[in-house]
This record gives sequence, C-alpha cells and structure tokens, in this order.
Amino acid sequence: MNDRARRAHGPGRQVPEGERVLVADLDGTLLGGDQESRLRMRRALERHPEITVVFATGRSLSSVRTLLRQDPLLPRPRWIIADVGASVVDAADMSHIDALERPLRSGWPGHEHVRETLRAFSQLTYQEVAQEGRCSFHLAPEGLTGALTSAVASLGCSWSYSEERYFDVLPPHAGKGPAVRQLVHKHQWPLSGLLVAGDSLNDLSLFQLGSHGVIVGNAEPALIERAPQDPLIHRSRLAGAAAILSALQHLEWVKAPAPVVIGYHRAPARWSEGRWVQPSSPNGILPTLTSILGGKNKDGGLHAVWAAAVTAEGHGTWPAPFPDGLPMALLPVPQSRWSGYFHRACKEALWPALMSQPHLIHHDPAHWADYEHVNAAFAHHIGAHAADGGTVWLHDYNLWLVPGLLKRSRPDLTIGLFHHTPFPPPDVFRALPAAGQLRASLARLDWAGFHTAAFAGHFHQLLRGANTVPRTGVHPLGIDQAAVSALARARTPHTTATDGPLVLSVERLDYAKGPVHKIRALAALLDRQPELRGRLRFRLVCPPPEPGIRAYEATRTELEQAIATLNARWGDGVWQPVEYVPRSLPFTEVMDHYLAADVFWVTSLADGMNLTAQEYLTAQAASGRAGILVLSRHTGIAGQLGDAALLTDPHHPQDLVDTLHTALTTPPSRRRANTARLIHLLDAAAPRDWARAVIAAIGEQPGQR
Repeated sequence: MNDRARRAHGPGRQVPEGERVLVADLDGTLLGGDQESRLRMRRALERHPEITVVFATGRSLSSVRTLLRQDPLLPRPRWIIADVGASVVDAADMSHIDALERPLRSGWPGHEHVRETLRAFSQLTYQEVAQEGRCSFHLAPEGLTGALTSAVASLGCSWSYSEERYFDVLPPHAGKGPAVRQLVHKHQWPLSGLLVAGDSLNDLSLFQLGSHGVIVGNAEPALIERAPQDPLIHRSRLAGAAAILSALQHLEWVKAPAPVVIGYHRAPARWSEGRWVQPSSPNGILPTLTSILGGKNKDGGLHAVWAAAVTAEGHGTWPAPFPDGLPMALLPVPQSRWSGYFHRACKEALWPALMSQPHLIHHDPAHWADYEHVNAAFAHHIGAHAADGGTVWLHDYNLWLVPGLLKRSRPDLTIGLFHHTPFPPPDVFRALPAAGQLRASLARLDWAGFHTAAFAGHFHQLLRGANTVPRTGVHPLGIDQAAVSALARARTPHTTATDGPLVLSVERLDYAKGPVHKIRALAALLDRQPELRGRLRFRLVCPPPEPGIRAYEATRTELEQAIATLNARWGDGVWQPVEYVPRSLPFTEVMDHYLAADVFWVTSLADGMNLTAQEYLTAQAASGRAGILVLSRHTGIAGQLGDAALLTDPHHPQDLVDTLHTALTTPPSRRRANTARLIHLLDAAAPRDWARAVIAAIGEQPGQR
C-alpha cells in the first residue's frame, strides 16, 4: 500500500479485532493469477476462518455453483453477490435473501421488457447465460453510444460497461457496491474490517464504499484510472489472488504458514464458563507441547502452530484468545461427529487393540466413517497451515489416517507421528477390521516415535514388507522434575491420627489401568493378613472419562461394586479399607496425596510411560519421605527402572498380592534408599527437551546424525 495508507493505519498496526470481511470479484480477481498463488490464497483463508468471504461477481448463481463444484482452489464463500449486484445469496443453503434483493431490484422493468426495448440496437449481442435482475450483452467500445445509454435511462435503469465488451443493464439501485452496503448494514460490519478486491469497471462501486481495497495488477486500465485516489485503496502490481493475499498480509489479517505444525486431537485448554482452562499439572502431552510454543517460553518458543479439534456447533472462533498467546489452529467438529469419532471409533475400536485387549474391539461402520471424516478434515486443515517443505508432528492413534491423506495432497511435507500409548503386537493390530487401511496410512509416515524399543519393534514387524518403512525413534518422555520438586517442598503433608499405611493410586478410569485387579488383590491381602484390618487404607483417585464414552462403563460398574463389597465386608464405623475419589483434582491436591502415601501402586495391564509414577518418586525424594513405588512391569517407565523397582504383574493376581505385601513390610530406611536409586535411574528427557528432540528427529534426513 502507498505511504498515505500506511500512515492512516500506523506502522505495523493491526486493524482492530472484530469482524473481518473479504469481498472479491471472481474472474480476474479470485480466479486470477497463477495456480500457485491461488493455492496460497485458498490456504491462507482456510487458516483464518474468522475472515468472512463474499463473492461479488457478474456471474449468475448457477454459474457460481458450477465453479464451486469444479474449482478446488476457489475459497468457500459465506455470501454471494451475483448478477453484477442484483442478487444476494446465502451461500450456506444457496437461497436468495429477498429482504436485501428487494431494494436492489426496485424499479426493474423486467428482463424481457429491457431486451425487447433494446432490440433495435444491432451492436448489442445478447449473452446466452442465466440472468436474474439484469440484462447482459456483449458490446464493442464503438457501440457504446449516447442513443444506447439514453434508451437505458428511459427504462429507468442503470448500466455498467467493463473490459470493453460487457454491457449490463441493471435495476436503478443495483450494483456490487450497493449490494455490499446491504450486507454491511444487515451484519453491522465495520468498514475498517472490510477489504474489497476487483479488476474491472463493474467493480468500481466496491471501491466507493470507503473501506480497504486492492485493485489487482491485471485490472483493466479504466478501473485503475477511475477508482478513488484513496490511501486505503492499493493499486497492486501483483495479479489476481496474489494481490489479494498481499493486501491481507499487509493488514495483518493473515499469518504466514508455519514451518512446524503440531497435530493433536485435543486443544491445550478447554472452554469452560466463558474462559479457557488449562491443565494444572506441569506434566503430560498438553503441557509438554505448550512448553515449546512461545508465550511464557523464555527462549521465544518454536515457530509452530498447534492444530486441534474442538467440539462446536456452527462456529469456529471464541471471544477470548488462547492463554499465553498460544498459536492455535482450531478445527471445529460437530458434537455428533466428535462422539462417533472419539467416543466410539477411538475408544471402542482402536483403544482395545492398543491395550492388547482384542476381545473388546467393537467396530461400527458408521462410527468408523466419523473417524475417517475427522482424519480427512485434519489432513486438509494441517495442509492449509503448513509451509512449503514444512514439518508435521502428529500425535497418537486418533490421527492414524492423516499421514496417508496428507502425503497425497502435500508430498512436500515431512510427517512424523509419536505414539504416547503402547503399540500392539502385529497379530493384535490385525484384529482391527480397518487394519489394512491403517497400515497403509502409517507406511506413508517419514518417522514414527515410541516410548520404548519394544513398541518400536512391534511397529517394524507390522510394516514388514511395505514398500516404504518409516524411520523410527525411541524417546521416553519424562516429567518436569524441577517443578514437581519445588511444589513438593512447598506443600505441608496432611497427617491423620491413624498409624496405618496409606496405599495410593492416581489414574483415570480405564480397564487398562487394572482398577478392579487392585480391589481383588486388596481383598485377598486382608484375608491373608488380618493384622492389616482396621489399619491399611487404599485411596483410589480415579477421574471418570469425558461424558459420552461408554467403553469404560462396565469397568466403572464392576469397580464400584467391588469397592462397595470390600468396604461392607471389612469396614466399620471408623475405618474403611478403600477411599474412592472419582473426580479430577488440582495438581496441588494430587501432590498432597503423593506426599501422604506410603505406597504408590501402579497396576497397568498395558501403558505408555506412566508419568504419575515419576511424579510420585520425585515428590518423595524432594521431601525426604519414605514412600515406595509398586510398578507394573507393563509400563514404559519399567524399562528404565528395571529390577531396581518393585515390579508387579497384574496379569497374575497372586503376584499383585505378594508385591503389595512386600512394599508394606519394607522398612523406611530401605524405602528411602530404593527411591533414591530409582530417581537416579530416571533419565527420560524433561518435557521441553523431549519435544525439541522429537522435532529434530522428524526432520533428520536418512543417514544424518
């Protein structure tokens, strides 16, 4: 834009936040320029769904609809102004908006009457195209005579002549500019948030609105000459879509595509009661990814964007920005689609396979269609946000179909996927009805990451014989030990009058965590060791899954019945063996439980790293307490700690009982020594270091070190 326009806005100043609307002509404007420029324009608008797109075209609605079906590079409009401003259409259902068209078409004598009146002018050649509220002809420049324009005036009509060939007879109040004014008034759009773009004289009225404007470099000279000399109107040297994108970038309405796109099915915060709420724990995948994305990151953060799904009905923006300025690219998913995708396909079909429980796989074709739809939407969404030659870092089984879809449309991207869950043996994976489809997609990865070498081995075995096999990496995820230690030292442990031992488990409700196995083992231990009755306490902090997930309902029912039976058998008016806490707790409260517990009990049948075990060890060591960890040998962290840990196998009920008894009878001095040794063995990378190492591994070229 020229210097006057820059001074009008101030250097680098954004147009105030609010409604942002792009009104653009089609032929020569949005359709103008080379294919690459049009693709970049399309992707930029997809990255910014908050920008409302309005077509303002001389074409008929039927012609526009054909274009939308046939041209994949054409942005999707919200509103369509057609017939040179005589038609206004809601693009959501392609219906005419009568309340807006009525004043625009006021005084129109009718198409046939206009055509019949002008039949005497032999220089006019009628355009054999669909026309509503207008009458359009081809006309050579020498044919534009005073007699012709007077005849049009006698009809009470206006006219438009563009590109030295198109002569449009219009209702007296119609035109692209007047039609836009109708929309502006209806929706209360501020002119400061309006950008118009055009290339021909029938776009002239757009540039008389007083808004931002860009005349594309391939515009007809008459438009360049007659458009207002306004600092808000830029006469670009770039053609078509490239000129529009340049104007959007100058206004800072669009951001450049990101060199790294993180794809995860969850956002790092949830929208609740009018604000974004972030997890209170410093550990886990959400805080880990947040730690590298700028905001409070002292080293400036990674230049990346986080693509995440959010359940939404009819909207994709929220009134408040994300905490810490996190660069988010939200993908709205209707609640019904989310339910089929996540609650059913992910949790009822894929999760049992990951947990090596193939007998629990439930595949429903309708829900699988939701899974395919969401993965396709993610692939398209990520492709719009990724820079040329960029890196895409996907996470978990929820996006297993994205690699194949994304490689097809964006072969320039380097795609990695990290599995935070176990990866099952090939025979279990093949129990999935969609195993072949999933395997084909996973084979399109450039890199696959895992917490353990065993999981990476299962992946290699599954893809054996594939045309291409992704590179793999083993990257165990640790916790923020400094943050956990500081909090542990800052808390005052709660004490109780009882002198009995406290056993603690902190885990979400999931059959894979073995919660019912724990209650059965506890019952067996109380039967075997009567001296523990009235003293031993087991506290199970077990938050439920999000509403709508049915996969764990049987586990919840069985668990609560087992707890009730055990408490009824052994409990008295003062003591009960099981304290059940079926809700999420702030991390500070979780820390209090860590500090109070004598034994931390992990009984996963299959698991990723298991961060709670690491948190417990760190808290106990930082506070100098004498707790002991009982750890399932099926967790990822067990591979690091080895025989130094007190390992248990939940698949063998007696082993659960014996190992818990060993923990309860281990002297405090040996407990402290064991914890100190385990802390020394914890060498999983801290969250931020881990994330940076994974991104580097994804981008590493074969043979590079």
